[in-house]
Amino acid sequence: MSRKRTPGQEPSAEGATAVAEPAAIETKTEGQSFAERVGQRKVTFAPDPFGIAADYVAGVQLFESKRQRQMAIKFGDGRPEDKPSQAVIEMVKEAGYRWNPEDRVWSHPVRAEAAMTTRIEAERLYQGVRQMIRQEKGIEAGQEIPF
Repeated sequence: MSRKRTPGQEPSAEGATAVAEPAAIETKTEGQSFAERVGQRKVTFAPDPFGIAADYVAGVQLFESKRQRQMAIKFGDGRPEDKPSQAVIEMVKEAGYRWNPEDRVWSHPVRAEAAMTTRIEAERLYQGVRQMIRQEKGIEAGQEIPF
């Protein structure tokens, strides 16, 4: 008897060894080319606003919102009791940030022509504000977590 089979012909029981086959798992990608599968990829989005840096001990956070095209600094949870000192507020205002009462953050627009510069300046401002708040609260330098 010939061992060759035609496609659709089941193997005969005589002379065959019993081999357990794993259960067939049907997937949607079987029989599809790579190009067909690429279009089915699920896109995952990053959170917006995206947290860049945070110092929870000092109570200050730096965010960037791609959707709203802005950098934002938030003090505590944004409540009135989390308001920083007037010196800190003046420093933030001098950097061009404006109070956004709806989101309870200090925000600065990110323009396409100066996006990288704005991000670098925002991180420098965050570090300066963070240090100033830590000094005001009397937090030791050894407890720092920069990013």
